Amino acid sequence: MPPRTVLVLLHDGVQSLDVTGPVEVFTGATLAVAPDSAGYRVRTASVDGAPVRTSSGLTLVPDHALADAPAPHTVLVPGGEGTRRPQPRLTDWLRAHAPRAERIVSVCTGALLLARAGLLDGRRVTTHWAYCDLLARDHPEVHVDPDPIYVRDGRVATSAGVTAGIDLALALVEEDHGRDVALTIARHLVVFLRRPGNQAQFSAQLAAQTARREPLRDVQRWIAEHPADDLSVEAMAARARLSPRHFARAFRAETGLTPGTYVERVRVEHARRLLEDTADGVEEVSRASGYRTPEAMRRAFLRTLGTPPAEYRRRFHAPAH
Repeated sequence: MPPRTVLVLLHDGVQSLDVTGPVEVFTGATLAVAPDSAGYRVRTASVDGAPVRTSSGLTLVPDHALADAPAPHTVLVPGGEGTRRPQPRLTDWLRAHAPRAERIVSVCTGALLLARAGLLDGRRVTTHWAYCDLLARDHPEVHVDPDPIYVRDGRVATSAGVTAGIDLALALVEEDHGRDVALTIARHLVVFLRRPGNQAQFSAQLAAQTARREPLRDVQRWIAEHPADDLSVEAMAARARLSPRHFARAFRAETGLTPGTYVERVRVEHARRLLEDTADGVEEVSRASGYRTPEAMRRAFLRTLGTPPAEYRRRFHAPAH
């Protein structure tokens, strides 16, 4: 089959990593599959073909003006400051031409441009956590999920901020060329293959607010450093020198999460990293992460990631080389 053309739309104020991260993935995949398969033909375009300046001050020179761009298999819309003050001609082009593509992809706030073009109506999408509320408010017909790092809804795929575009690009390469090719690219880029799309945009510690009071901050640090310890409300309250009831109310008020939810997120995150990075068995991982039984860890994984630990390891553990 001919190479799949990936057309990356450039605009002033674009986030450079939103562009270069996916481009490196698609270009690397082309090198990895040649000469057995066609791979990708990556092209860039701006509204009038003129160079654009990224949010970090770099200048990117496009291959084409939009009017002269080749018909794409995949349209990729990166985010950045330019999405908050979009060029009408860019939105018009998306509205007229993007529906003809096999796939429509956004990275970070590129979803704002797709929404303005009416391409996300009725779909489940995500974007950078800081702009999820804005997207949902301005486009109530779009179903915004603020948690995942990327979402696939039919032929439209949207990702969270910046480096999540690499995860989404790896997922698309795996879909097109198989896991081995995607794993080769992930190793070359020194990233995991691949974070599941429904993994939260934040680590547990970043997702929650940091408590204002030092005793509660100490408990947060203790949870992260000792996930296998007794982390019952009573034990954590004793460490903070508060009554269990007062501790539970204060913890939720200052972090935005109940103690139990926070502990579960930390334990799942700890277990996930062990499954990705070590050869420890599921039973060992469950004990090290604070679960009484492997079944308890399995239920937590299904609630949080939508996949059991054994399947998670099969998909996301990269063997040592």
